Amino acid sequence: MTQTAIKAPADVAFSPAVKDIQRRKGSREGYARMEQGRGWRHEVDADLAARLAEATSFYLATASADGQPYIQHRGGPKGFLKVLDSHTLAFADYSGNRQYITQGNLSENARAYIFVMDYAHRRRVKIWGTARVVEDDAALTESLMPKGYKARPEQVILFTIEAWDTNCPQHIPQKFDAADVAEALAVRDTRIAELEAELARLKGEAAPSV
Repeated sequence: MTQTAIKAPADVAFSPAVKDIQRRKGSREGYARMEQGRGWRHEVDADLAARLAEATSFYLATASADGQPYIQHRGGPKGFLKVLDSHTLAFADYSGNRQYITQGNLSENARAYIFVMDYAHRRRVKIWGTARVVEDDAALTESLMPKGYKARPEQVILFTIEAWDTNCPQHIPQKFDAADVAEALAVRDTRIAELEAELARLKGEAAPSV
């Protein structure tokens, strides 16, 4: 039996057509040096694990057998996208609008892509791989469901990493989650109240006695 050659991590995204365009536009040499050096990563390391642990949102891209693309948003509390091992991510897939486009795509084309955007720190992570839906594992579903989160898990999606990379912050607008802004404002308001109380006390002590 002929074995399929394992792609280098960079080759997952840099197809021959992509490399041809890189050569034509002058960036192939630089990327070739990167590939020969550190290259793109294909295992979860401490950096990726830390980023995913803070993520409350990501986008999952799939395509049908004939290549029709689809992107779906997934959100939840911090840590809802979990690392199972050095090559596998997983999350509980909540019941939604019941269109099942992602599941239909994965049933005929396992190729998938996760895009994580951290607007507050102006960072993004790109993860290429394959994915599959698990519908009949109650224990796995329960283990992936965030405690106390108000959503109904319908199934699990397992994502096998083939390559991942990060990007520079260029052109990423800085935005903050409403909850983080509310917390920062509450801390500020508490400090203002403390300072006002202290000022009133000092004024009272400085006031001349009648």
